[in-house]
Amino acid sequence: MKAIRTLIIDDERLAREELSKILAQFPQLELIGQASNAEEGISTINTLQPDLVFLDISMPGMNGFEMLKQIEDVPQVVFVTAHDDYALEAFENQAIDYILKPVDPNRIAQVVKRLSMEIEQDSQLLASRKTKKLGVNDSVFIKDGDKCWFISLSKVRMMESDGNYVKVYFDTFRPMLLRSLNYFEEHLDNEVFFRANRKFIINLQHVQSIENWFNGGLKVELSKGEKIEISRRQAIRFKEIFSL
Repeated sequence: MKAIRTLIIDDERLAREELSKILAQFPQLELIGQASNAEEGISTINTLQPDLVFLDISMPGMNGFEMLKQIEDVPQVVFVTAHDDYALEAFENQAIDYILKPVDPNRIAQVVKRLSMEIEQDSQLLASRKTKKLGVNDSVFIKDGDKCWFISLSKVRMMESDGNYVKVYFDTFRPMLLRSLNYFEEHLDNEVFFRANRKFIINLQHVQSIENWFNGGLKVELSKGEKIEISRRQAIRFKEIFSL
């Protein structure tokens, strides 16, 4: 498991030193920096992009809650404070834990255990996603420039190779992805997403009509009117797989 990149933000030097000693007991945590006030904390978070921040609440100038409001991409946060009356507000700020000073190492162990379990679950999900074939019941995230979509693969009519990119057809959109058509052929359920020829993969659920074509090939018409030729070799494979 990769180390959890960790940051301490506290205006008390002795508190930072004590907490850093406790964190050193946990090999899962990599302490990448410290900050002594909220302003410095904001800069350090934006620069280092930690996974986890141990954050004091009562600090001069700007408190911990106010600091988080100034950060666009907030990491996981554990509030560490000498006061027990901020707990509700802490969890309203999406804190994963609230630890009172002096810090008990057992409380840190609980945080590490919880985060390690979450990371392991995410890793297993990612591994499963990478190895299994994706079908029409799966949804995927697509990004092309500034535009993003999260769509069901059932909407994808076809994919077209275009140089080093693949054009994905769904609804009225045709975003370009920096992938090869072979990549999609390997990762999609080939009982639904069929390699029609060198340039196209088609979603068989969008086929509206099919006819014989030249040299033993086939031609299909998809749900939005696109007409795609299935090459002779792939037409033979199509008939072998799908004929009664």
